[in-house]
Amino acid sequence: MTVRIRLARFGRTHRPFYRVVVTDSRTTRDGKNLEILGFYNPLAGKDDEKRMALKLERVKYWLSVGAQPSETVESLLARAGLVPDDATLNQEQPTNTSQNDDNGVSPEAIFSIGLQVN
Repeated sequence: MTVRIRLARFGRTHRPFYRVVVTDSRTTRDGKNLEILGFYNPLAGKDDEKRMALKLERVKYWLSVGAQPSETVESLLARAGLVPDDATLNQEQPTNTSQNDDNGVSPEAIFSIGLQVN
């Protein structure tokens, strides 16, 4: 059973409100969950309405036992400082793109193992 930390949508039409939940990866988005870890309100106004609240100890616990956060939840946890920000970690390193199609094998190596060179 793979456990995921993801968002469950609540609220009304055009006014989304999300709960951060721990659930089995096979359940539906709004299906049964194991635990509610907090909420996220993307439309929070400026009238001191909270945008996000998390139970930090429980989030740390679920991450420690191997729960995998969704991409959206991972970005929320990065904002909260619970996981490292992947902006610098996920950048691909430049690879050496040579014009040869020999996959980096020298002609001498090909000759020594008995293959023909075109």
